Amino acid sequence: MRFSERHEVSGLSAPFTHSCRRLICPDAYQVTTALPSVAIRSTRRCCKRMNICHILTEQAAERPNQPAIIEGAGKRTRSVTFAQLAERSAKAAALLRLSGLTQGDRILLFQPISIELYVALLSIFRLGLVATVLDPSAGRRHIEQCCEIARPKAFLGPARAHLLRFLCRSVRRIECHLVTTAWAPSAIRWSKLDRLNPLDSIATCLSSHDALLTFTSGSTGIPKAAVRSHGFLRAQHEVLAASIDLEPQEVDLPTLPIFVLANLASGVTFVIPQCDLRKPGFIEPGPVLAQLQHHQVTRTVGSPALYNRLLEGVRSIAGNENERQEVRLGPLRKLYTGGAPVFPRLLQELRAAMPKGHVIVVYGSTEAEPISHLNWDEASDRDRVGMYAGKGLLVGKPVNQIRLRIVDNRWGEPLPDMNANEFVKLELPPMRRGEIVVNGPHVLTGYLNGVGDEETKFRVDDEIWHRTGDAGYLDKEGRLWLLGRAGAVIRDERGTIYPFAVECAASQLNWIERSALASLNGERLLAVQMKPGIPAAAEHKTLTTLSWARLDRVVSIPRIPVDRRHNAKVDYTSLIKQLKRHVS
Repeated sequence: MRFSERHEVSGLSAPFTHSCRRLICPDAYQVTTALPSVAIRSTRRCCKRMNICHILTEQAAERPNQPAIIEGAGKRTRSVTFAQLAERSAKAAALLRLSGLTQGDRILLFQPISIELYVALLSIFRLGLVATVLDPSAGRRHIEQCCEIARPKAFLGPARAHLLRFLCRSVRRIECHLVTTAWAPSAIRWSKLDRLNPLDSIATCLSSHDALLTFTSGSTGIPKAAVRSHGFLRAQHEVLAASIDLEPQEVDLPTLPIFVLANLASGVTFVIPQCDLRKPGFIEPGPVLAQLQHHQVTRTVGSPALYNRLLEGVRSIAGNENERQEVRLGPLRKLYTGGAPVFPRLLQELRAAMPKGHVIVVYGSTEAEPISHLNWDEASDRDRVGMYAGKGLLVGKPVNQIRLRIVDNRWGEPLPDMNANEFVKLELPPMRRGEIVVNGPHVLTGYLNGVGDEETKFRVDDEIWHRTGDAGYLDKEGRLWLLGRAGAVIRDERGTIYPFAVECAASQLNWIERSALASLNGERLLAVQMKPGIPAAAEHKTLTTLSWARLDRVVSIPRIPVDRRHNAKVDYTSLIKQLKRHVS
């Protein structure tokens, strides 16, 4: 098998550092799926035999010469077709089998986002192995703990990643090591696969067979693992393909990793973004904008923080009005954004940059992706006025494959198992605000070893429902409106107020960059991150404009803390600490 006739890149452009946080290839953590804050296990009761690799190899038969993955830029660009991807992954499977790995073994992946990463991933699925991915930025202790829990039998990554074997005892104890670039002591060279015949067979698995294991450091700092089965990944692919309108031969530039496998399984070409996906809110927009034009990208999926940076890049390139038409978001026809709140102002700016395209908001969570979606063109003027007046954030109708209910907000206390009649009594009617719960074939049904089940799962007859932890309501048209985290609701003598009700309204004020509602010492505070050059008097103006929220104070701070992954979700725990220091 040969790659297309272009220069090959190693994917190791960052300089070496002795820091464990930067030592390995952190992109690998983002490659396969959005990660949860707690451990979850997909437990489909169906015993159907299947392997997720089948739907990927089917694409190789249907469109052998179509590019599957494109990476790099300029003269260092390379690509692989669907047929080449299938052949190379079959050779990689042969190498893994010769290395002594058998069905059910776990293989720890530290390969950066690249063609070779997906070759490895598909070869793992083909053999019935379990791809194991963790967050390297969490540090050496986190890696040690994850390895103790997962007990991987093999370790795969570039030469730099193998330095972990000298730093982490648990990595050193792994039996089999494979190196994808250059050389590493006692490691099997990945390049040996080029001399092997492809492994034609695909392991037969139960739909409940583990396929993917991901780790994150939960709220306590103890690593938690989410396990996804072959059956779950297939169900999720089918829902994603339908809900985000995946069409063969499209060209996608996705920055939310959960969508990559769905792309490959749908015959969509995947362009690897030329940016640091660990920090989507701080990317250099120029290279990504160039990719959109050069590869004629027709669709993209990403976080709102990343698209905000692309818009900044568009505005900087547009030196005058005559150039503006050329530097809009190129050939894009579909832009899907989610992973964090997407407020109307950004949606309107994106829509203006895509005069012939569509901007779609996707709402979901690690446990259930997707839950609902909204084409921004379908939001009426009345909807926009409502969002600016405290009604919350509209995210559209739930997808057909999911069942969604609003129940009384009891977040923080477990819900008991119940029968269908009891559940009906718990449900709230349209326009009533409460807690969002979901059930469906692509909803993860349990936590690893049952840890966390009591807080986030409950049973209705024989079915398990998931508590999203979000507050919201359904309007009379059956559309979902988000109000923020169920545990962040403020209840005081003035009534009940929800974070997104205020934050969404504040987002339309042109002097505010970001805002966050919090309660401190019995006061309703709105923390605001002002745009550069805004005078202090804007705090009072904000307070009067949002008088309906009955805020006690508006507090201007240099930067509102956000999550590390999307750079867009407010980190309320860090915010409270910052406000305490500011107020004192």
